[in-house]
Amino acid sequence: MTTLRRVLNASLLVGVLFGVDKLAGLLRQVLVARAYGVGAELDAYNTANNLPDALFALISGGALAIAFIPVLTETRERGGRPALWALFSRVANLAFVVTAVVAGLIALFPLPLVQAVIAPGFAPEQQRLVADLMRLNLLATLVFSISGLVMGALQAEQHFLLPGLAPLFYNLGQIAGVLLGQPRLGIYGLAWGTVAGAVLHLAIQVPGLLRHNFRWTPELTLREPGVRQVLRLMGPRVLTIACFNLIFIANDNLASRFETGAVTALAYGWLLMQLPETVIGTAAGTALLPTLAELAARGDRAGLRALLRRAIVSVLALTVPIAVAAWFLLPLAVRLVFEGRAFTAEASALVVAAARLFMLGLAGHAVKELTARTFYALQDARTPLLTAALNLAVFVGLGLALTPGLGFAALALANSLSFTLEAGLMAALLARRKVL
Repeated sequence: MTTLRRVLNASLLVGVLFGVDKLAGLLRQVLVARAYGVGAELDAYNTANNLPDALFALISGGALAIAFIPVLTETRERGGRPALWALFSRVANLAFVVTAVVAGLIALFPLPLVQAVIAPGFAPEQQRLVADLMRLNLLATLVFSISGLVMGALQAEQHFLLPGLAPLFYNLGQIAGVLLGQPRLGIYGLAWGTVAGAVLHLAIQVPGLLRHNFRWTPELTLREPGVRQVLRLMGPRVLTIACFNLIFIANDNLASRFETGAVTALAYGWLLMQLPETVIGTAAGTALLPTLAELAARGDRAGLRALLRRAIVSVLALTVPIAVAAWFLLPLAVRLVFEGRAFTAEASALVVAAARLFMLGLAGHAVKELTARTFYALQDARTPLLTAALNLAVFVGLGLALTPGLGFAALALANSLSFTLEAGLMAALLARRKVL
């Protein structure tokens, strides 16, 4: 019961913090919508985020952070806090250097990437804007290469407060970019706000490092066993995150061929689905992973199974009713929250169409947050890779099949179906191993 109570308390804390962050994110999106509408500039900004976001997710945010926590937990169990921080420093140093090199290469040749891969359907002027904004977003990615790992390290220490506040401060930076930068800089104000938000995301977590006696080790090595263990887990995780981000790159590639505003409408629809998904699914998964890793390290499969079952039942009990209610409430909610100035009634209709279909996948997305983290707690990174590859193939196939008849919103339906299929497959595989 002590373990369950600890996870419940952590889930509630993370859920509340994520909820506050999502409200700030919603405020940000309302300000962005009213400043830029659903048009070419914002389509360019949203498209420019994809490659830098993928780079961050591949190197630090998703690939390392989730692969990192089980190894950090095991290292702390064996060698205490000094060993944990020594391993953290070596991995963080490596992540920063790799991110800097890759970001530098992308910054040198962004326009060919935009023209050939990211948004071939955009007009040449809009493609150049995407390339310029991408360069700015890469600065934020460089900061996140460290900040994302700091979140993982503090969570491994069962410290959830400051990592939970970090996304809120990221949103505050973007809000400042809209309010202060938009009148003079246009869409570039939002991009500079993103850079400022990344700096705040890291800065708010520094007191947590000090509290837990962080000591930096200025060493870059691939020989240390802990680093190799992280990289072994990270290899499949990198490919898993690549599959996940390829879904969104393919999404924008296909959406760029439809009417102006399609990319942004899908981005807003995704945001609205992510409000409950983050507060419920991501919060539960974030709080659960360190404890799942501890139970797996001790070989307590019975405790792990009981905890995971309760978590999945709780997540489903919350997300299914929300998805049903959202189908009916979204038109009113979008009209009341977003409409005004540049955001028209026509834009609302596009967003509602996308959001309704994204909501069909709410439960699947939330359950996947739990099942995927269970595999990483077991230090199995290959199974999530295989299911993510299947997800990507199903999404692309459904997107190509459905969009001719249903339009751009069919991409949201394809997303919901592919992620729900992946979550169900993961649950079946865990049950087969008698972990669920």
